[in-house]
Order: sequence, then structure tokens, then C-alpha cells
Amino acid sequence: MFAILTGWLSSNAMRLIGWGAIAASVTAILLGARQEGRNAERYDQLQKAMEIKNAQLQATLTAPRTRDELVDQLRDGKF
Repeated sequence: MFAILTGWLSSNAMRLIGWGAIAASVTAILLGARQEGRNAERYDQLQKAMEIKNAQLQATLTAPRTRDELVDQLRDGKF
């Protein structure tokens, strides 16, 4: 039994190595694509967070500083 298995392995070793290399390559590509998708999602979330932060900063810069400025903005319809 062992001799048959050894003979079969010796005759098909290169074929098995080739199939193993193909399987390893496909696995690496799929895992890389999965990681790339995660990175793209993180980038989108970071970009949205930065847009919100910039909008908040812009609102702070244009906010009325005194009560009179607030009244003027309300009268002009800019608020």
C-alpha cells in the first residue's frame, strides 16, 4: 500500500505542486481584493467625516458673533 502511494506521489508530484501553486495564487488574489474593498470603505467613511467637519467649521466661521448680527441675518434671510 505504501509503495503504491509513494509511486503515485513520485509520478504526480509536479502536478500536485502546480495545483497547489494555483490554489495559493487564487487565495492570495481573493484575500487581496477583500482587503482592498475594506480600504475603499474606510476611505469613503473618512472622506464623509472630513466633509462634515469642514461644513461644521465653515458654519462656525459664518455664524453671527453678536445679537445684532443675528438680527441682521434674520432680517436679510441669510440665516
